[in-house]
Amino acid sequence: MKIKLFITFLLIFCLSVPAYSVKISENNGIYHVILKSNKKTLKKLKCIATQDLMTNREIHKKSKAILTINGGFFDPVNKKTVSYVYTDRSLVEDPIFNENLYKSAVVRKNMDKILNRTEFRVLECFDGYKTEISAHKNPVDFECQLVSAVQGGPLIYPQLQLEEEFFILKDDDGNIVRESASVLHRAPRTIVGLEGDKFIHFLIFTDNHPVTLEEAAQYCKELGIDRAMAMDGGGSTSLNYKDSIEVVSTPEKNQGRALKSFIMLAK
Repeated sequence: MKIKLFITFLLIFCLSVPAYSVKISENNGIYHVILKSNKKTLKKLKCIATQDLMTNREIHKKSKAILTINGGFFDPVNKKTVSYVYTDRSLVEDPIFNENLYKSAVVRKNMDKILNRTEFRVLECFDGYKTEISAHKNPVDFECQLVSAVQGGPLIYPQLQLEEEFFILKDDDGNIVRESASVLHRAPRTIVGLEGDKFIHFLIFTDNHPVTLEEAAQYCKELGIDRAMAMDGGGSTSLNYKDSIEVVSTPEKNQGRALKSFIMLAK
């Protein structure tokens, strides 16, 4: 009888323990989140977008998520996306329908670079789930199906692609004449990195430890991350973990900026 009770207790305990693990550390204003890149975790890892802008805190509580971080770029004026978002195997946000992108002749000239910015993908393949960080126009392997994705940019490691993804523009003499997303300056950052097929890393550089993208890339290298990209940063930098950890950035301190897209680990 005691053995049966023990087995019953053990079964209940095992069923109550999440199949995925989340490891979070904080050091000198840098939050480091590590997820195991296995099927049970990746089935719960979702890229989502909202019709109206919402703060990271709002979408985290509404979805009752384990973990939520900010996603890609958007236009706060018309609330339309500047980044592709795929949810549940469907394209839900497409920047080509953002009319504000076409108002500037310089932006129009570089639309191919904007539309091909780097994205974080969750894929279901013949041999299981996997993640990748890839340019948007790079095709998905034929044995895989795109489940979820959110575009941000630029790729920061192993190469920093500022000019290739139109975050900087140079004149004919090589001088930088345009900069987007404060990529050349220190700012709060949200970084997504992959360590082979074993771990997914999220790095949140807060207001207390702003970095340039070159500094973020060096940090990824020291951690042994193989490939890394930036999401939206600055005031959009956000992190919520259960009810215990929250990161918001200026200028919307204590509330957080209303955002368009998110990466979420669901229950």
